[in-house]
Parts: sequence; C-alpha cells; structure tokens
Amino acid sequence: MWALSWIFGLSLPMAIVSAAQLPHIFILFVDDMGYGDPRSFNPDSKLELTNIDRLAAGGMRFTDAHAPGPLCHMSRYGLMTGRYPFRTDVSRWPSEPLIKNGQATLASMLKSQGYHTSMVGKWHCGFQEQGYDQPLPGGPVDVGFDTFFGIRASTDIPPYFYIRQNHAVAPPTLDITAHASEGWSPIQGAFWRAGKIATDLQLENVLPRFIEEAESVISNHAGQAELQPLFLYLALPAPHTPWLPSEEYRGKSKVGLYGDFAEMVDKMLGRVIAAMERAKMLDDALIIFTSDNGPVWYEEDAKRFAHDSCGPWRGMKADAWEAGHRMPFIVRWPGHVAPASECSQTICFTDLFATLAKITGYETKPEDGPDSFDFSLALAGNPGPVRPSLAMASGSGLMTVRQGPWKLIAGLGSGGFSEPRREQAQAGGPAGQLYNLADDPAESNNLYVSQPEIVKQLQAELDRLVAQ
Repeated sequence: MWALSWIFGLSLPMAIVSAAQLPHIFILFVDDMGYGDPRSFNPDSKLELTNIDRLAAGGMRFTDAHAPGPLCHMSRYGLMTGRYPFRTDVSRWPSEPLIKNGQATLASMLKSQGYHTSMVGKWHCGFQEQGYDQPLPGGPVDVGFDTFFGIRASTDIPPYFYIRQNHAVAPPTLDITAHASEGWSPIQGAFWRAGKIATDLQLENVLPRFIEEAESVISNHAGQAELQPLFLYLALPAPHTPWLPSEEYRGKSKVGLYGDFAEMVDKMLGRVIAAMERAKMLDDALIIFTSDNGPVWYEEDAKRFAHDSCGPWRGMKADAWEAGHRMPFIVRWPGHVAPASECSQTICFTDLFATLAKITGYETKPEDGPDSFDFSLALAGNPGPVRPSLAMASGSGLMTVRQGPWKLIAGLGSGGFSEPRREQAQAGGPAGQLYNLADDPAESNNLYVSQPEIVKQLQAELDRLVAQ
C-alpha cells in the first residue's frame, strides 16, 4: 500500500532545493466537495474517503484554507494566476480566455524551472471560441502546460466534448436533452443541461476517462530516459453535478447519490496515487489536495443523511459565508512536511504561486502572483501568519475581507445560493455583516452595529485591496 511509505525524517523545506532535488508536484483538485466530507476535517462525516484521509495522515491539514472565489471559474483563475479573480471580468469565460497572453501562471513558472507540465480535466478559465472545428486558443497549452486533455467546463454545462492540446477531439454535433433527479433540488443529483455533445463523450465516463489519462501521464513520464520533474494538475469535474457514480459505487454510501459519487472520486484518486507509487515518484512528490469551492448542500440534506458536507460552516457554494470558500486543504511532502500535522493559519489558493516559486527557486517579478503569499515556512511548522488579509467576491459579487478572526461582508445576505441571497438594509440596522470567527465560527452573531471601528478598519483594507 502506498500509505506504508510515509515514514521519513523531516528537513526544512524552505531552503531552495537544487534542480536535481526538485519534487514532482501534483495538484489533486476536486470539484464541489465540502469541508465536512473528509473525516480528517470532520470526524462526524458519514463518507468513506480513505485515500483523502490517508493523504492527511501523511501530511499537513490546513484548517483555514480558502478558495479565492466560491465558484468554479473564480477559484481556478485564482489558483492558476496567484491573482484575486475580482481583478478581472470572470464572466467572460464562456467565450474568451480569462488568463491574458503572457500572464504568469503556475504552469509557466514551473516550466521555466525545468518541469514537464501537464493538465488533465476541467479547465473553466475560457478559450477563444471560434467554432469547435477550429483551434481553441488561450487555454492550458497557451499558458504554460506542455500537454492538456480535458473539457472546457463542468459536465452539466454544454457543449460537452473532449479537448486535446487546443483542439476538440471530436466536435459536439449530437443533441442531449436536459436531465434532473427526483428527491433533490433542481441543481443537485444527476443534473445536466440540454445542448450539444460529442460522439465520443458519455457523461458517466468522463471521471474514469480522466483518471486513465492521469495514469498515462505519470507512467509515460516515468519512462523517460532523463527524468525531469513532473507537474500534473488533475482537475476532476466531480463530485460536481451530474452525480453519476458507476454501478459498483451506487447505493454503497450512507449519503445517497452524492455520497456514492464522492466515494467514487476518492477511489479514483487512490488509483492516481497508486500510479505515482508504481512510477517510483511518490516518495519524491509534493501532493496538494483540495476542492475548488463549497458543496451544494442544503440544511434539509444535512438532516436527511445526518451528514453535513459543509462541516461547521454556514452557507454553501457561491456564498460569502464560510462554507462557500473554506476548503479541505492537504499538503503531503515526505521528508519536508510532518505527517499528521496541522496548520491553522489563513491561506488562499492564490498562495500556491509564491509558495511553489520559493520551493523551486523561481525569482518572482512584481507582476507575478500579485495576491500570492508564501506559506512554505508554515509547511515546516512555523506558526507565524502567512498573509495580512484575505479578500474575495461571492458568486453574485458581494465583497468580503478577512483580517485575523474578523470577517466583514460588505452587504446583507449570502451573496450566493443560500437564502436570503441579498437583503436590503433597514433604518437603524446593519448595512453589512461582521463576524468574529474565533468566537462565532457559525457566523450567527452579526457585530456590524456594535463594532463600528472594526468595520471601518476592515472596510479600509477592502478598499485598499480592490484599488491595488
């Protein structure tokens, strides 16, 4: 078992390693999985996510890690660029690339440091779409990836087709009708939208197909005569809707269709980790596991299954409230990160740019990863703070800023999928939301009126970051 190879002496990871010692880097990025799903983050979880929990046992759990935005495209843009997604118009993604030509990304940075860079899975940062029989510029291979096999967005957003490098493998020419599941909300279950689909793509096969591709990337790379370090960004489109577990997983979990699919995702990740071990890469790998944003999980779902995918946090996907963007986040790096360790410092996906730059010896330019802070010292167990503040926009653009335990939401409501989504301020009442997460992790006690000086301080910080 790959779990047995995790007993190593610890060394400081933050001294820049030599080119010969550069670790393989794997980002295992799942979709719409909540903080409350892995037992390593929620002991009361009803899900069996054994491979994710083994990663946590062999590495460091970050308990205050955040997506840079609580929706798929926001999160992925921030991850790739080290830049807050509110700094660009992320709504352009269906027809235009979000990442500008020449903009530094994780892939271009690591490629400059000698890495072979591969991406498999869901891009969702846009292409220059000019017909699916034409090249699709602006995607992964144009921002630093040597190879790409994947899809443009989620498996509930048409058109549905595979892309290799910057061309459709087969254009979407067939029609597919919309689908929904009884017993779930309109945006849960085996839900997908009507549109066009390619002849070689079946929605239920997309997840296993990406796992096969990732296994192939790893085995092919291990077969090189001169092995350069590998960076693989595996962006699975699951357990995002449609929830389509294979037959062997259906009805096996304690959390209904969602749980079946989430447990299938975990088993698929186990296959990828086993491929690393077969290729003799696992002991030299820096593995990062996280989810892009919070789950679509309602209070009635938590009651029905006695399982809260959101964990202790309020809200869900798209929300300014914590469950929208506080994510399970694990870093495993044998010999450099202590097994079964924990970090409570606030970090953001944008911080991977500065952190991996530090580890690989990349000298950042002023324009590189402007919202990225290096958390490499935290990996070595340093308890000091990583970043002075954290800002983001909710799914509907409701701005949020965090400093220490204090969190300001510059308006009322969730700003996302949870009700109430937006509320008008009443005379004499609060115009926004202020929470002390150390005392009130459930965001139940709004201190906006009683703490005007803290509101003023946080609003000034938010204004500074937006104007930066």
